[in-house]
Amino acid sequence: MTEQDFILKTYNSTIESGSVKWASPSNIALVKYWGKKKHQIPENPSISFTLSDCKTITEITYTKKQEKGFSFDIYFEGEKNEAFKPKIQTFFERIEIYMPFLKDYHFKIETSNTFPHSSGIASSASGMSAIALCLMSIEHELKADVISTERSMSDEKRKFSEAKSHFNQKASFLARLGSGSACRSIEGELVVWGKNESIAESSDLYGVKFEGDVHSNFSNYQDTILLVDKGEKQVSSTVGHQLMYGHPFAKERFDQAHVNLAKLKAILASGDLNEFIKIVESEALTLHAMMMTSMPYFILMKPNTLEIINKIWAFREKTDSKVCFTLDAGANVHVLYPESEKENVLEFIKDELVSFCQNGHYICDQIGQGANQIQF
Repeated sequence: MTEQDFILKTYNSTIESGSVKWASPSNIALVKYWGKKKHQIPENPSISFTLSDCKTITEITYTKKQEKGFSFDIYFEGEKNEAFKPKIQTFFERIEIYMPFLKDYHFKIETSNTFPHSSGIASSASGMSAIALCLMSIEHELKADVISTERSMSDEKRKFSEAKSHFNQKASFLARLGSGSACRSIEGELVVWGKNESIAESSDLYGVKFEGDVHSNFSNYQDTILLVDKGEKQVSSTVGHQLMYGHPFAKERFDQAHVNLAKLKAILASGDLNEFIKIVESEALTLHAMMMTSMPYFILMKPNTLEIINKIWAFREKTDSKVCFTLDAGANVHVLYPESEKENVLEFIKDELVSFCQNGHYICDQIGQGANQIQF
């Protein structure tokens, strides 16, 4: 697929109004993406677990208007929110070529999260993917699609499968233009974004569902997010990505990500949790090492982040648990572990880690199946 394949060429402009609603989850990268080229193209591939319960729910109501131009209002948690408008404006400008109907309608965007805002969970991933999915549903309603009554049942099934695949690919493609990691929130349980030789269908343009073998050890894998610092990050991810330009270790890091993704593919098939831990924790620490060696340099981990990491290492050494951690570009810690260890790990978290969380807050989640449309 190329960018040209996602351009909507014809649509029914006589539809006056409508409303669509989607719930889209956040995701947590196992192999991290850090650094991007123009048009939100990643410098290196990544793979992520799609979460289940941490999601954004977005409803978009669209109404035909006479004057041309972008027109939209945003409501977050029931309140009109002007702060989000510049980001949506930029997003609409980026995707207009692929969705020419955007200037034909006024959009009322109503959105809410199932998790606290600024909690360290990737709300831009869930938020932008939810908007992209809503816009794809609107596109679907506007598209002129004449279906021949003479098609066989097998033709209809094939066409449905092709349409669903295109829908998901374009939704991921659009979401990427809003927030890079958002392209990994459309499907689940594992999603790859960025071209990599070990993943045949991988693409820089959109995320693809990981279709390799996955051992039962990873079924219903758990993610408990420890909220170390719920404040706004001192350096935005956008700025952090830009600092990879001219970074002295950039090329080595990009090469490392390719190697780690290929290794992780084999690990997911074998179910080797010890090797899984090595890759995932190394990736998390490498992400932060790149931040600390940028110019200007910065540190997003907090003292309590390090306390939690050391506690996890000690617990694993003592009990032979397969619990591990990963980090996003922030201070909060994602604690990953097999479902079979859920009771013991949650007890460990309550006994030894909660004291390092801001106000004792943490969120329990697990890997999920991706976004879903909410019917009215």
